[in-house]
This record gives sequence, structure tokens and C-alpha cells, in this order.
Amino acid sequence: MGEIQVGTASWTDKTLIASGWYPKSADNAEKRLAYYAKQFPVVEVDSTYYGPPAEQTARLWAERTPAEFTFNIKAYSLLTGHPTKVTSLYKDLRPETGKKNVYPDDLPPQTYEDVWTRFLAALDPLAAAGKLGAILFQFPPWWGIRRDHKDYLQEIVARCRPLRPVFEFRNASWFDGDNAGETLSFLRRHELPLVCVDMPQGYSSSVPPLAEATADLAVVRFHGHSTKWTSKDIQEKYGYDYSRAELAAWAPKLRSLAAATDRTQVFMNNCYGDNAQRNAKTLVDLLSE
Repeated sequence: MGEIQVGTASWTDKTLIASGWYPKSADNAEKRLAYYAKQFPVVEVDSTYYGPPAEQTARLWAERTPAEFTFNIKAYSLLTGHPTKVTSLYKDLRPETGKKNVYPDDLPPQTYEDVWTRFLAALDPLAAAGKLGAILFQFPPWWGIRRDHKDYLQEIVARCRPLRPVFEFRNASWFDGDNAGETLSFLRRHELPLVCVDMPQGYSSSVPPLAEATADLAVVRFHGHSTKWTSKDIQEKYGYDYSRAELAAWAPKLRSLAAATDRTQVFMNNCYGDNAQRNAKTLVDLLSE
């Protein structure tokens, strides 16, 4: 049986800080991270999707957490083909354009290469400290199953090596009908970790709640079951509080993943108030029963 690590997809959310989950003594960023790291062994950094991390920030994260603590990093939006704010790019790499958002094809090839290089280099302090887990590549809803998209998954592995990328799809075509078997077979053949998800169903971005191991590492993300999944209001979209029964139904699935892998990481991404933290604690209790 492999190790199961449970954590959340944020520790800095404003609504979490306002919820009272942190003790009053945790009154700054350093103390909040230290407190979080006493409660959970792993965290997912979501802010790196919106803007590439600074190496100094990664160094501080490494210095402020226990030796066995792990950070998973969400890949910068440009690297997964999402619209990316020009203002989020490194200042010296920003193109002269009237656009607010850009895609990889909007940039000179060397600029795109520089973004990749700097993004990965900024993670060096975490890697050197043994605290870098996986890099989450979450693709946009329009990124369906295609040969060139499969090729890009392998390109990502080559670019990140020896760091570990994991892949989350947000397009149903990857698992429609016979595509499900094709997708899982491809991932297993190339030892690419699938990010399993629990999320609202019935949307174009919905993928089924599979619990399938495709490599020696498994990652599961819980997005909640909001009835307002398409809302642009993040709190409406992710403001879901899992019941104990819902989480209990996942416990045997997570144990099965752990039996087939060396490590299984579980992240509660229903980040509104202290929902994610409370639900994560409940899941830890269920897994220990």
C-alpha cells in the first residue's frame, strides 16, 4: 500500500483567513504557512497558474516548512494553452500588443521558450530541498482528445524532466465511449499520471469521477458539486461543503489507488471559507478508520 497524502489547494485564500480556521496568533503569511504545515503534509499552490512564481518565494516556502512537507505547483496558464494576461508575463518578455490576453502562438518562439525555462528554474529551491511534489497541468475545456495534444503531453514530460508533471483534463472527449480506454492506455503506456477528479457532471468541461492509476503516482482533486459550475464567481463555483457520506464513498477508491501506486495525493479544491480544510480533515479520519 502506497502513501496517501491529503491536503488542500490553497492556504492563503482570503475567505479561509476570514473563516477563523487559523488561530489569531497566525497573523502573517509565514505563520499561516507554518500552521497549515502542522495540519497537512502537502499543499497545492494555485497562484502559480495566474502568474509565474519567483525563485525567492519558492525559497521562502522551502525554509518555512518541515522537512517532509510537499508542495505541488499548478502550471502557469500560458503553458496549458489558457488565455494569459499580458501583465502576468515577466516584464522583459511582455509583447507590445493591445491585447489583454495572449496565447503561446501570440509570442515569439524564443519568448515562449524563456517562459518555460524561467518557470521551471523558479522551482529549484523546492526541488533542492526535496519539497517539490508534482507540477499540475490542467488543460482548458476546449482541449479535447487529439494526436497533437497527446504529443504535447510527452513534450511536457521531456521539458520538465526530472520534475514530475501530472495531467488534468477538462474536456469530456477524453473519456467518451471507447476514448476512455484509449486515454487510459496511452497514459499507462507512457507512465503519465492522470489527475482524477470529483466535479459537477453534465457540463462540457465535466469528466467522470474515475479512480484510475496510470503511473506510480496518483493525484485526486475534489472540486465540489456546485450547481453553479459555470459561474464566473469563484465562490459560487467552488463554494461546496462535502458531506461525510460523500467523502466516505471515496475512501475505498483512494485506498485502491494507493494499493496500485507508490504515492496518492488528494487535494480539496472547494476553497471557500474553511470548507476545504474541514473536508480534508474528515477525509483523513475516514482513511484512518
